[in-house]
Amino acid sequence: MDRGRQGQHHPLAARGAAQPRGGRKKNETPLRDAFDGLLEQCDASRRLRSHLTAALLSPDRATVSNLICLGGRADADWTADYRLYSRGRADAEALLDGALAEVLAATPAQGPLVFGVDDTTVRKTGRRIPGVAWRRDPLGPAFRTNLMAGRRFLMFSAAWPLGDGDARVLPVRFGHAPTARRPAPGASPEELEAWREQKRRTSLGARAVEGMEALARRCPGRRIVFCGDGGYTNGTVVKRLPADCRFIGRVRQDAKLHFPPNPTDGGGSGRPKVYGDRAPTPGELLADDSVPWREAEGFASGRKHLFRVKEVGGLLWRPAGGAARLRLLVIAPLRYRLRKGPKLLYRRPAFLICTDPALTAEEILQCYLWRWGVEVNFRDAKQLVGVGDAQVRTELSNETLPAALVGGYSLLWASALKLLASGTDPAGALVAPKWRRRAENGRKTPSTGQLLRELRTECWRQSLRPEGFRGFPAHPNADAKPQKLVFPLSGLFQTA
Repeated sequence: MDRGRQGQHHPLAARGAAQPRGGRKKNETPLRDAFDGLLEQCDASRRLRSHLTAALLSPDRATVSNLICLGGRADADWTADYRLYSRGRADAEALLDGALAEVLAATPAQGPLVFGVDDTTVRKTGRRIPGVAWRRDPLGPAFRTNLMAGRRFLMFSAAWPLGDGDARVLPVRFGHAPTARRPAPGASPEELEAWREQKRRTSLGARAVEGMEALARRCPGRRIVFCGDGGYTNGTVVKRLPADCRFIGRVRQDAKLHFPPNPTDGGGSGRPKVYGDRAPTPGELLADDSVPWREAEGFASGRKHLFRVKEVGGLLWRPAGGAARLRLLVIAPLRYRLRKGPKLLYRRPAFLICTDPALTAEEILQCYLWRWGVEVNFRDAKQLVGVGDAQVRTELSNETLPAALVGGYSLLWASALKLLASGTDPAGALVAPKWRRRAENGRKTPSTGQLLRELRTECWRQSLRPEGFRGFPAHPNADAKPQKLVFPLSGLFQTA
């Protein structure tokens, strides 16, 4: 006996009593079954279900050819796979609507429905791809503005409450948001005017308002809160908010705010005042020691934190118009250490405005902290799912395929959260390596990487374990047919 190997766990072994996340019976595939069930509810075709599952299984780029190979159809005609997107046969909006329906069912009817909005750029080098343009590189250094060629997408994500202030944010709307192409030099005044009008209609603010109106129509009777960063805190968004919707956004520290006008000042000639005296800017309020700080609790990064905040209500902001009464929330920078021992460092302060005077400072803070989940979704969609990897040519394919992949990613998370709510661990079959086991077992919810590894385990387990020998049934029934694997392991070696 090799005593050095005693106590080691097989990576496909079920978690036992020593594993805090629980065990699982052999051949159980709860995550895959729940994911397939949601895809069927969305009326996804068999070919589309194969593509979405293959994109989650693929360890390589999510090109259409790789999805075909992982689906076990490397020797079949691939025409229908490409026409699935080029002819609009894949309904990506139905997938995202299915994720939204699950979020609505999981959110209490009396509580707010929180959406986060943001945009991202997917790198592309082909200048003939529809929507590709030069854009600012967000990963460039602070002292230099770098440019990158890519396509811009707009995402709305809804918060799935998990209790105790925690929430997981799921994508519920994802669309291509290209910019208007400037006319060539020497264009006529009519062409320039048409370009300016198209530029206004295709701006991020206008597209965000369209998405807010679409989500408000799908959620009648719900109290909706939209959260956006500084790029969406402008007059276009705040003035055109749908009815019964609130907005929380980030503003600059030098934003010029005003108090309401004094009714006694309207005795002169001319129209009445809309804006009163100038209020302190957010930066001035931050430095004003006469305004006391108070503590507000918020959940972020796996635990609760205490934030120091200042708030002022009833303010006016000229870009938002004279009808909007805003609340200003100033959040002091948090202190942190990069590692145990060195000096304390401080993050930057945050300045938020809210259009709903009834929301408390704790609610405003928590809703905006949930907005960070949109950034997490962007990272997962581009790096783990492969949004933007496909090399397709037509404009419809470039719009439909990324949205379908994001819809599959959102339904995967909806399946996992429904399993968690029912008491089933969605990532309980695969034991993590020893150096990562404590971190993964200590999480309340699994990470996207854990869900992808779990899905691969459930789909490929019978090809990797001894019961994968399909020609040797364990029971004596000679009439039993060998099980057919939907995603054979051989397709993994044909991807490139």
